[in-house]
Amino acid sequence: MGAAVTLADVSLWWEQVVAEDPDAARPRAPLDGDTTADVVVVGGGYSGLWAAYYLLEADPSLDVLVLDAEVAGYGASGRNGGWCSALFPVGPDALARRHGADAAHAMRAALRDTVVEVGGVTAAEQIDCDFRFGGTVTLARTPPQVDRVAAHVAEASRWGDEEHLLDADGVAAHVRASGVLAGSWTPDCASVQPARLVRGLARVVEQRGARIAEGTTALRLSPRAVVTDHGTARCRWVLRATEAWTAGRAPTRRAVAPVYSLMIATEPLPADVWEQIGLDRGQTFADARHLVVYGQRTADDRLAFGGRGAPYHAGSRIDPAYDRVPRVHEHLRRALVDLFPAVAGFEVTHTWGGPLAVPRDWHPSVGLDPDTGIGWAGGYVGDGVAASNLAGRTLADLVTGTDTPLTRLPWVGHRSPLWEPEPLRWAGITAARWAAAWSDRTERRTGRSSRAADAMAPLLGG
Repeated sequence: MGAAVTLADVSLWWEQVVAEDPDAARPRAPLDGDTTADVVVVGGGYSGLWAAYYLLEADPSLDVLVLDAEVAGYGASGRNGGWCSALFPVGPDALARRHGADAAHAMRAALRDTVVEVGGVTAAEQIDCDFRFGGTVTLARTPPQVDRVAAHVAEASRWGDEEHLLDADGVAAHVRASGVLAGSWTPDCASVQPARLVRGLARVVEQRGARIAEGTTALRLSPRAVVTDHGTARCRWVLRATEAWTAGRAPTRRAVAPVYSLMIATEPLPADVWEQIGLDRGQTFADARHLVVYGQRTADDRLAFGGRGAPYHAGSRIDPAYDRVPRVHEHLRRALVDLFPAVAGFEVTHTWGGPLAVPRDWHPSVGLDPDTGIGWAGGYVGDGVAASNLAGRTLADLVTGTDTPLTRLPWVGHRSPLWEPEPLRWAGITAARWAAAWSDRTERRTGRSSRAADAMAPLLGG
């Protein structure tokens, strides 16, 4: 990347970081030839940096090297919607069917605790990332959405999650959107400026003694060694934390599908508009449509709003050109105005996007192969801001050989099936995207649930 304007163009979040600190746009030095370390972490996003942080907390004598092909936080960690939530793409009922009721309870409790853990670390390490415990409010604007929200609240209550079913007035106490019939609220989410979080975490990890080499592409991960374009790093453990970019390597090309999520942000909105909208306590928001949307009020009073709907690119291709799709960004703008008519006259000043990693069964995982010394974490399906912290703590326990409740969670050692080869992969993912969009239109028009999304459930982790 190199030039400051390029990094600032990655997202609103990175633009703010670079404006505050122009040095943020200058990459750290790449690996300088062959080297050795105890642990080599491939990927300088949340997962890799959290793993480094907790490894050095457990054993400050460890030599930890973090490698990133661009800069730390260039991927999803610096582009996401800023939800540090207890969300997990596999629901607790499904977790119980796969792993047992005790495992499902343990996973849900660990994810709830992780939101608090991230907030505690940002405070203790003085990472200024606008972290606010505001919870998440989910809007229901059609009868089928009301039914889905009620079913989700009932499921959550069975597994110890605090989630409250709200009538329209209850929703309005959090956010005032058009056409709301009902909704829900959970406290288990904080809003965050994601690039500030990853930038601050990288700083703290370096202060603890880790090395971070940027502009260094890992070409091959092997037992006890990582071959890069700047030399070979030999080590005892290799931790892969490459998320969507996992699909770029031949051995793991079908492990995840890189699916794009795009975002927009408005100009800062005046106080009278915010009086109409609400979101005055750091709440994040979504609604219960099939084609996911999500948003938050930023610290500088913008509405940041994102959603799925961008095309999947055959062969799991990732390219900066795919980060901006004018048709999809315009769709997001219309959806935002539909939710909040008061923003109709205000400019959308930022558009961006990036790929997230979707395993075939939508089941994130973390693990360490003791025979090869290779560990991994990821496949968060867009719910990784908090889950990556849990993964980092778990990897640290696995590497140090510490038997803890975290190492016994059901995602540890999970292996998702591979995605189908192309063109079946492209056809299936594209069909699922169109089915979700068609179902949302049908439900809004008829007020009745659509069966098309149910038919696509096998491709959506159901």
